[in-house]
Amino acid sequence: MISGFWRGKRVFVTGHTGFKGAWLCAWLERLGAGVFGLSLPPDDEPRLGPMIGLDRRIETAFADLRDPEPVARAMTGFAPDIVLHLAAQSLVRRSYRDPVGTVATNVMGTINLLEAMRRTPSVRAAVIVTSDKCYDNREWAWPYRETDPLGGADPYSASKACAELVTHAWRRSFFGGDHKAALATARAGNVIGGGDWAADRLLPDCIAALTQGRPIEIRNPGATRPWQFVLDPVAGYLRLAEQLFEEGKVFTGAWNFGPTGDDVRSVAAIVDAVVAAWDARTGGRSPGRIAAESAGPHEAGLLAVDASLARRHLGWTPRLTLDAALAWTVDWYQRQHAGAPAEALVDDQIAAYEQLAEAPR
Repeated sequence: MISGFWRGKRVFVTGHTGFKGAWLCAWLERLGAGVFGLSLPPDDEPRLGPMIGLDRRIETAFADLRDPEPVARAMTGFAPDIVLHLAAQSLVRRSYRDPVGTVATNVMGTINLLEAMRRTPSVRAAVIVTSDKCYDNREWAWPYRETDPLGGADPYSASKACAELVTHAWRRSFFGGDHKAALATARAGNVIGGGDWAADRLLPDCIAALTQGRPIEIRNPGATRPWQFVLDPVAGYLRLAEQLFEEGKVFTGAWNFGPTGDDVRSVAAIVDAVVAAWDARTGGRSPGRIAAESAGPHEAGLLAVDASLARRHLGWTPRLTLDAALAWTVDWYQRQHAGAPAEALVDDQIAAYEQLAEAPR
């Protein structure tokens, strides 16, 4: 990223209006890439992309990935060098309410994107973002490696495992041999940062409760997750795409992006840390946390991923500890709540992260 690789590259990003996609597009624009964003039409929920003005900063179009024709038209019309696929139905609890829609979006949407890439000879590299929940979760204490079996005990997790399988199948069937496009999948841990307002996610739920002065309701206080700041996995996607573009099929396959073992912590520990950080900045005393009345449907209890492959072969490593990531996240929301523009907050934190990325480790 520091070398100037992205300047002038044509990059097609799905899910550009969402939390992680908006951070990615803002960073790509800063790095000098020409970006095309494809997402669902905006709905009533707050979305970071519109808040930071991506519609005036990059080319955009709205389409449903489940409809193959507009996806193909957008991609062939833009003729990208690189594709970064982040669009998805990304919530476990919503997948119980809409299992068919979740699977259609996450599986058939991925297939439609891959088919559009087959029609677009300009594509040299593609990163298909799935999830750390694609593994067959055994509820054990060891982190999952890329070679561990895929699975899923809920519709969301199963759909992400299927997205991995279809990407592998399309890569072997249609993107091998003389085809110049190199494909990889990326499996990131639980991502935190400013600009996430999705329902039923821990940090947005915490921020909503804190700004309203009410206790934070938590469903599974003992559940552990590999928490990481949003720009850490995004940096991994960019690094992986760069290597796919320059080195081709040497870097295809699946890649985990997750924190060190010290930053795999329980839900209760995260909530307590967020409350402490919030109170330290406001000088107040928040109501704390309480158990939710209903825990809801099944969600994995123990989850961690081993990212040693990315550390060893991509030179990628998280730049923020979890404590720093929580501090950056709380600071972002507090400043935004006080009236600071979301666009400036995103740009400021990207600039600060770049300074960390330049520092030796």
